[in-house]
Amino acid sequence: MSKAIFELVDELPTGGLTVSVLKALDFVAPGEWQNTVGFVNTIKTVTGETDEELIQQIGERAIYLYNDRSQGYQRAMWLYQTVDNTDKALGAAALANKVGEKIPLLGFLNSVTPKPDKAQTIDLCLKLVAELVAFCQINGIPGDSIGDFVASLGEYSGESLIRMAALVCIDGLIPLGPDFISKALSLVSQTNPQELEQNSTFQGIKDVIPGNNAGSKLNFIGESFDSVKGWMNGLVVSHNLTPQNVVGHLQNFMEVSDSKLDYLAAFLDVSTNYYEHTGTQTLARRLIERAVAEI
Repeated sequence: MSKAIFELVDELPTGGLTVSVLKALDFVAPGEWQNTVGFVNTIKTVTGETDEELIQQIGERAIYLYNDRSQGYQRAMWLYQTVDNTDKALGAAALANKVGEKIPLLGFLNSVTPKPDKAQTIDLCLKLVAELVAFCQINGIPGDSIGDFVASLGEYSGESLIRMAALVCIDGLIPLGPDFISKALSLVSQTNPQELEQNSTFQGIKDVIPGNNAGSKLNFIGESFDSVKGWMNGLVVSHNLTPQNVVGHLQNFMEVSDSKLDYLAAFLDVSTNYYEHTGTQTLARRLIERAVAEI
């Protein structure tokens, strides 16, 4: 049995590498994200409510909605977790809790292997598709509603916006470079269904990606990425995002050189879970907002 929603929110960390990375990306979405943790605390933050009895009612309703399998909330949570479920064997989180000390990355770089650009591209596109499908699940609309998703991106805020900013910076710019959008589109078009089938993240989530087989799922993945290129490009241009200035912000808490960007990307991949962290926060917020509306 998967954990209850209140447990997932109560167990979110207040510090560590994932939180440090997200805070470092504040310059892409200034003031949008606060690391709200704890279920009751989240209810108070989202609603502004202080009445304990009402907070209890809202919490119970939110838990009920999450547990209702006819709703898409559990599947959305599973998506956020699965797409982020890389091997976290580096013990980097323990290091990151050394508050105020910079994490020296050089020692770690021997233990991570950069992914080839194509594998990195598939991961980037799968994270995006997970976001799209989770959005559809949370909003109770068909899983292939690319248009609805793209329209909603313009209204993303808070933890949803910082998650997409992290996707652009950490899974796009750092590993693939400043022209990551055109590079990814080109690499996806050169990917065949067999290569997609070999990707472990795809194996994990393929059942919820629209399409009858790997070929049609690959088409959907490409179409999804193509549909958000305008939004991604807008984010990059409006904040003048480059691999160098993203790394510049990360250098506030870690020692890393520009020449090792592919290693940095691999390190962040295995040592952070920003999708799961912010996805849990997004889900909690949506559940609480709906619970309030229904009480």
